[in-house]
Amino acid sequence: MKIAVMGAGAVGSYIGAMLARAGHDVTLIARPQHVHAIRQHGLVLESRNFHGNVPVQATNEPSGVAGADIVLFSVKSTDTESAGQSITPFLARETAVLCLQNGVDNAERLQASIGRAAIPAAVYVAVEMAGPGHVRHKGRGDLIIGASPDSAEIARQFSDAGIPTAVSDNVIGELWIKLITNCAYNALSAVAELPYGPLLKVEGVTGIMESAIAECLAVARALGISIPADINETVLALAGTMPQQYSSTAQDLARGKPTEIDYLNGYVVRKGAALGISTPTNRALQVMVKLREAHNALYDSKQRPPPHS
Repeated sequence: MKIAVMGAGAVGSYIGAMLARAGHDVTLIARPQHVHAIRQHGLVLESRNFHGNVPVQATNEPSGVAGADIVLFSVKSTDTESAGQSITPFLARETAVLCLQNGVDNAERLQASIGRAAIPAAVYVAVEMAGPGHVRHKGRGDLIIGASPDSAEIARQFSDAGIPTAVSDNVIGELWIKLITNCAYNALSAVAELPYGPLLKVEGVTGIMESAIAECLAVARALGISIPADINETVLALAGTMPQQYSSTAQDLARGKPTEIDYLNGYVVRKGAALGISTPTNRALQVMVKLREAHNALYDSKQRPPPHS
């Protein structure tokens, strides 16, 4: 298959690399620095079972999606509409679009932008960019995708490539489970600059996470979303499976990039306000990250904040 990855950051680059290793024709659409490194040396994939260069095509032009059988859409939530509009002129009628983004409403927003169906997906992969053209896989790597005429074949091809993929008739529930997990971990990992394992060892952290989860559950139930009864245990157990993983929000802040916090904790805050549900913990976590974003905007990497008075 011919596959294009729109917004090839850590997640998109990892999945693209796995598909390329399985023999698929992969084009990564990414930032210029990433593209330059890939064109020079190929994409470096570092994982437990493989460390080497994977030949893929790379461009920073949206036209890279032209002729693709599948487009993997993995831009930041803040860029969903603009990126969707940029690729629309180049999408073939038969191209399947798979939305690999954080948050629960990106597929809906993308569909409105491109004027066609987008298949939602919950992504579970611990991965990070180790540098331009270099992606480091740290754990998991499975997908749960929504039902569509293309989904069964996508799941088969991806699973054969070492990306376990299941099709779900309740993908919105799966996306909410991922959202709740992100709301519990992302801001705390980002503000503390700690991976999940050490994070949970700090006194009081578990209580804050449980409070955030409870608020998410209240909003989900009001929206008619079914969440498993053991969600608390499931979320807290994640730290044991990937103790050295930093949240995507932490990685964004460390690189001086805008985060997706408004589409994670911020989404819960907005929905809660519309439903008359109080979400003070999620609001506090959102504001903490916004403060760190403001700090990054004020001080570049060569400056230091003024001394404390």
